[in-house]
Amino acid sequence: MLFLVVLLVLFGYQPGFAEDQDVAQIRKAAEQGDASAQFTLGRMYAMGEGIPQDNSEAVKWYRRAAEKGDVKAQNNLGAQYHGGGGVAQDYAEAMKWYRMAADQGLPIAHRNIGNMFYSGKGVPQDYGEAMKWYRIAADKGETESEYNLGFMYAKGLGVPQDDSEAAKWFRKAAEQGHANAQYNLGLMYFSGDGVPQDNQQALKWYRHAAEQGNIRAQRELATLFKEGLFVAKDGREAVKWYRRAAEQGSVESQVALAVLYADGDGVPQDYREALKWYRRAADQGDEEAQIILGKMYADGDGVLPDDREAVKWYRLAADQGGAVAQNNLGVMFRSGRGLPQDDREAVKWYRRAADQGYSVAQSNLGDMYSIGKGVPQDHSEAAKWYRKAAQQGHADAQLNLGLSYFAGSGTRQDFQEAEKWWRKAAEQGVTDAQLLIGRLYYGGEGVPQNYEKAFEWGLKAAEQGDADAQQVIGDMYREGEGVPENYEEAAKWYRRAAEQGHAPSQSNLGRMYEQGLGVPKNDSKAMKWYRLSAEQGNSYGQDSLGRMYLTGESIPKNFREAAKWVQRAAEQGNGEAQARMGSMYYLGKGVPEDYVKAYAWWNLAAAQGDEEDVKVKDSLRKSLTRDQLSEAQRLSRQLYERIESSKAE
Repeated sequence: MLFLVVLLVLFGYQPGFAEDQDVAQIRKAAEQGDASAQFTLGRMYAMGEGIPQDNSEAVKWYRRAAEKGDVKAQNNLGAQYHGGGGVAQDYAEAMKWYRMAADQGLPIAHRNIGNMFYSGKGVPQDYGEAMKWYRIAADKGETESEYNLGFMYAKGLGVPQDDSEAAKWFRKAAEQGHANAQYNLGLMYFSGDGVPQDNQQALKWYRHAAEQGNIRAQRELATLFKEGLFVAKDGREAVKWYRRAAEQGSVESQVALAVLYADGDGVPQDYREALKWYRRAADQGDEEAQIILGKMYADGDGVLPDDREAVKWYRLAADQGGAVAQNNLGVMFRSGRGLPQDDREAVKWYRRAADQGYSVAQSNLGDMYSIGKGVPQDHSEAAKWYRKAAQQGHADAQLNLGLSYFAGSGTRQDFQEAEKWWRKAAEQGVTDAQLLIGRLYYGGEGVPQNYEKAFEWGLKAAEQGDADAQQVIGDMYREGEGVPENYEEAAKWYRRAAEQGHAPSQSNLGRMYEQGLGVPKNDSKAMKWYRLSAEQGNSYGQDSLGRMYLTGESIPKNFREAAKWVQRAAEQGNGEAQARMGSMYYLGKGVPEDYVKAYAWWNLAAAQGDEEDVKVKDSLRKSLTRDQLSEAQRLSRQLYERIESSKAE
């Protein structure tokens, strides 16, 4: 990026004059009318060198020297009027004194007049006039004017745009050591604008500028070494140049240096150093650094977790309008981390970020409308925000928009639209979406029923470690749906899910061991997996564990344990367990013999449609008195209500 800096240019001391004489001698000479001494004294007052800084005194002595025709004093008096130092700012007076100096051939005065025309201060802005005065100074070798000419040609200001001319003038200034010109010449070699493209020449001029402290050149060099662009990749060199720029206050370099320390790239990993540089950038108001600091404190990444600090930095960035920070602040309000939990505040910040088009916040806002937190529940609004985020490629929003279409929630029910959005999420690796597409094909909802495609999509999710999908793939191998029946593969997938703690798969793996399907028959392993499943509340695992205690085929019978586990399963609505519980009450195994309770449980089992349970219930009914039957039906209703109530919870 090229730029022009318009400076007020002042002359310094004459070599050998002020250095050899003290202030008193200079003042004495000035008071005796020596113009050179008057200029020097004015310059000392202007800069506060050797005496207290005093612009009014500087103007007084510059004026005395200028009125005697001292060209440097004329230029500097113009600069005082230009900047309003020691006098009221007066561009006309500034121009008057600059012209006097220019008329005597002072190159810096020519440049100052060019600056006035460039900026339109005291004269109408006129790039052509600025070019004229810069050229006069540049032709006399005035370095800054050479640079300014290069800039004007590069931008086409006051002259037709001409990269070759720009490069010519940048080179003249660069060869005199002008750092900005060196950097810009490096840019031109890098891009091949106005000069033949030459990476090594670009590197050479970047380095010259960087060694003089040019921040942009230092940052450019650091990036080249970090990425290994036409130089050998060198993390240490990258760190060196980022540090030099960072120490001069370059926010971009401070952030880049922090990243290198956090990642251990080119330097030993050091979160304290990373934190230091992020904080320096954040203290200068850098939004990115503030957000990163907030995340570090929120996640405890390299620092002790501190939600209040996280909120502080998120809020600073959010108040600057940063959408990411606004969303993250919403997350903190939603979870009550670092400040009181407040869904309305969460919605407020989500909305601010969402209105800027930030897809994560749009998805979060959709969630709030979907569940009615912080806003009245509104599925149409939820679908609206999910759609905005989904159209930007936000995977979770695509999943949820698909669910909205599938259920007809907030939008029309449309299985094909559901499949479309789930497919977009699935292609981003969202396992829930992959599994849902598989279930669409399995059930033939909105798409032709196709077990092979159901298996294909389920397998994608299973291979990513999704336990629900692994169970589905196990089921399909066991039943031979979409793939040839293969008990070994079924057991393999059940095991993968079971080892993740997936209770239904633990129960299924127990059954495979109990029946010797795909694995050697092993009742001990069957018991192990049934128990793990049962202890997580899985009713099939509970009933199977109870059944093994009841039958005692490979373990000692234990009717009390059997009754405990079977009843837990029955109370969750498991029909087989309810029938088994009825049988245990009928026979008095693990529980006291009780025909009334036996009938109550069999009645519940029969209500689920099993013909054998219906026959047993009807047979037992003949053994009950009218009062016993009435009591059994009452008890059955109580059990049913309790089971349904627990399901609702």
